[in-house]
Amino acid sequence: MVNLSFSFLDLEYFLLILVRVSCFVFVAPFFSMSNTPRRVRTVFAVFTSVLLYTSLTPADGVVYFSELEYAVIVLKEAAVGLIIGFSATVCTAIVNFAGAIVDMETGLSMVSLMDPASRQQTSITGVIYNNVFMLMLIVSGMYRFLLGALADSFVLVPVNSAILQGEKLVSTMVRFMGDYISIGFRICLPVFCVILLLNVILGVLAKVSPQMNMFAVGMQLKVIVGLCVLFLTTGMLADASGFIFKEIQELTAAFVEGMM
Repeated sequence: MVNLSFSFLDLEYFLLILVRVSCFVFVAPFFSMSNTPRRVRTVFAVFTSVLLYTSLTPADGVVYFSELEYAVIVLKEAAVGLIIGFSATVCTAIVNFAGAIVDMETGLSMVSLMDPASRQQTSITGVIYNNVFMLMLIVSGMYRFLLGALADSFVLVPVNSAILQGEKLVSTMVRFMGDYISIGFRICLPVFCVILLLNVILGVLAKVSPQMNMFAVGMQLKVIVGLCVLFLTTGMLADASGFIFKEIQELTAAFVEGMM
């Protein structure tokens, strides 16, 4: 027979941990994918919260005098979990940006699929890049870094001690937008350069032989050449995933510093 006894303070502290972990699991990449059952995510959040609770000491700083004050503490913990998860999720949008450029260059911009990570309609190349990115995330063990960052946040930003510094968070997001465009173009640069060279060749041929319908020929060539370049540059996706993983680490650390 299992006999569990705990005080009301312990229950309140555990619920605050559960709120932060649940919000993180709801928005973090890989954990928040739509093809992951909700029961699995719920059980995972509760199990992770129990593990974190056993390794943390209930803070005496969780003091409130009314239900409204406790609700404010809950909102603060939810904001911390959402920001940490968002810092990793927003980096996955880089591959969607790169995929949109590739599809625009190859003539596949009208094709769209449901992305299980972002739960939005995105380009077909973006979905391919996203699936490869998620596979690299599992193979490289990047999910352990995300869970480690969540666990370390309770040390750096204890319960009910988060101070959202808007200026730091905004400046970090502005810096990320520059890296967002830079990394996105680095991923799609092979396809972009080859299609640009193909357009130059088609333009020269159109001047040399005006009787040829370069518009009809160019549409087919762009699709064929684009798919060939994607196939030949598959081995480079591991390095591209390394760029995104590094950005996740830097952005997560910067966001946590903005809440200390």
